[in-house]
Amino acid sequence: MPYPLIDIGANLTHDSFEADRGDVIQRAADAGVTRIIVTGSSDQGNIDAADLAAEYPGRLFATAGVHPHHAADYTNASDELIRALIERPDVVAVGECGLDYFRNFSPREAQLEAFRAQLDIAADTKMPVFLHQRDAHDDFVDVLEPMLPKLSRAVAHCFTGEGESLSEYIALGLWIGITGWICDERRGAHLMEIVGSIPDDRLMIETDAPYLLPRTLMPKPATRRNEPAYLPEVLRVVAEARDQSEAHIAEITTRNAAAFFGLPCLR
Repeated sequence: MPYPLIDIGANLTHDSFEADRGDVIQRAADAGVTRIIVTGSSDQGNIDAADLAAEYPGRLFATAGVHPHHAADYTNASDELIRALIERPDVVAVGECGLDYFRNFSPREAQLEAFRAQLDIAADTKMPVFLHQRDAHDDFVDVLEPMLPKLSRAVAHCFTGEGESLSEYIALGLWIGITGWICDERRGAHLMEIVGSIPDDRLMIETDAPYLLPRTLMPKPATRRNEPAYLPEVLRVVAEARDQSEAHIAEITTRNAAAFFGLPCLR
C-alpha cells in the first residue's frame, strides 16, 4: 500500500491535462496521492480550479488567487471573485499570490498591489495563504511581514531559494513547500543541503504539475509533463536529503498539509 500523500500544489486545469485529466487523477490515487490542492492563479483559472475540485469531493480541493504573472489583470471583480469562491468548502486557501521579478510578466507595482490586496482578503477571512516568490525576496518580506499577525497561516510554495531566505521564512513562521526542483542536480543541489533545516511541523511537498518533472525519476517518463502521481519521487529525495525514512516524511507532510488547509479527516 503506497503511503497516503497530499500534493499541495498542482495546476490540474492546465491545457496539457485536457485530454486525460481523469486518468491523471486516477494515477495519482493509485500512487498514494490521496488528496490534491488544485492551484488557482487567474480569474478564469480560479473558477476552473473550484469547479474541478467540486467534481472530486474529498479528493480535490482548490485555491483562489491571482498569480503575479497576471497581476496587471487584477481588478475589483477579481477581488470579489476570490472572496466569493473561498466561501465554498472545497476552496481552501487564498493564492497563488506573491511577487515574481524573474519574468516580470506584470509590472512590479501591479504585482505589489495585487499581493497586498490578496493578503487583505486572507486577513479578513482568516484563510491560509499560498505564496509565490521568485527573485523578489526583499519586497516579498517587506509586504508580507507586517501582515503576518493578521494571517492564520502561510506557505512558501515551491521554495527554491538559498539557506538565508529559508531561515528567514522559518523565523517568520511560514510553512515550506518542496517540489521536484530538489531532484534537479543542475539547479536544485543546494536544496539537498538545506532542506533538513525545515522543522518537521513546517514541511510540505508538492509537484507544481505540469511543471518541474523530477529529473531523478526512473524509468524516465515518455514526456516532460509532470503529474501528481510523481509526488512519491519528491518524497523519496526529500527523505534522503533529510536522512529520515520515507514513511516519516509521508506522515509529517500529510499531517501538516491536512492541518494547514483544514482538510477533513480521511475515513
